[in-house]
Amino acid sequence: MSYKVVDLFCGAGGLSRGFMDAGFDIVLGVDFNDKALETFEANHGGAEAFKLDLFDLDNISKIRDKLASKKIDDLDVLIGGPPCQGFSLAGNRVESDERNKLYTAMVETAKQLKPKVILLENVPGLIKLYDGKVANKIVDDFSSLGYSVKKKVLYAPNYGVPQIRKRVFFVAVKNGLPEFEFPQPLIDDESKFISCEDAISDLPPLIDIKGDIIQDYPTKPLSDYQKKMRKKSKEIHNHIGTIHTEKTKKMISMVPEGKNYKALPEKYRAEYTYHESLTRYHSKRPSRTIDTGHRTHFHYKLNRIPTVRESARLQSFPDDFIFLGNKADQYKQVGNAVPPLLGKALAESILSLLKKGT
Repeated sequence: MSYKVVDLFCGAGGLSRGFMDAGFDIVLGVDFNDKALETFEANHGGAEAFKLDLFDLDNISKIRDKLASKKIDDLDVLIGGPPCQGFSLAGNRVESDERNKLYTAMVETAKQLKPKVILLENVPGLIKLYDGKVANKIVDDFSSLGYSVKKKVLYAPNYGVPQIRKRVFFVAVKNGLPEFEFPQPLIDDESKFISCEDAISDLPPLIDIKGDIIQDYPTKPLSDYQKKMRKKSKEIHNHIGTIHTEKTKKMISMVPEGKNYKALPEKYRAEYTYHESLTRYHSKRPSRTIDTGHRTHFHYKLNRIPTVRESARLQSFPDDFIFLGNKADQYKQVGNAVPPLLGKALAESILSLLKKGT
């Protein structure tokens, strides 16, 4: 049996890719970003990308109609990561900000589609935001629809992702189904976390060159992780280098692995104020949290920022996942995504629950 998934605020589809790799059928990805939707549709089998303004709650019925046209009237899983930055600090007016309609869209979609399971993802700070009002509202809203809700912060390196990244997940299960259990860590020992070197050392170095749009692998996989990333790919995409100014190359050349601008000689330090400026990854540790292309993180060995493909590897996107759009679009898509391996771990736990409930 193939369980069906709809992804709201899907972006490029890191969370969906994790569900797809766990055996789910991704039927629809909903977002408003054209390039992200192009990437989503190109990488999720027969899934359809659906551009929709989720600020307008009247549009939610269009998702229901779209599923009906596919003869899907019984949705298994609804997933998504709606922005929650709009909740107001003023008294109890937690619904006063226009941006909250994005979160409300997830609730309204659940109300109309009645999925068996809902997975909502966000930054871990959401739990304490405004004295916990936001997290409590999420639990209350889905509980009122007939769901049992659990929440937990998961740490990506525990699930084989070579990146320091935490995310909070709310899992709402329709009353009457078995209780959901969050996945147990696959790697508990910090010394065994997948490192940057484990993740990207097999990719062309691109020293002072941009490289070709499509490249050959220069070596065999050098780690089990690289074997996993290359399993369905014969060539490298999205691996275009950045050629920095001589000054930038000089500055980063003086930064040791795992350090940042604070490791520079004193006469240069005052030029930098952002706390993560000139951060060089450490070859033997997971990377810092991948951002959307702010050009502050550097390769553990080379004097350049990571390519889109290197960032994608550190996010656990396999090499057959190809990002579309220009370079800035691609960096943004990678940085905004949930690591697929983290998504897969959650998907496998949800799959186990659904199988028990049938």
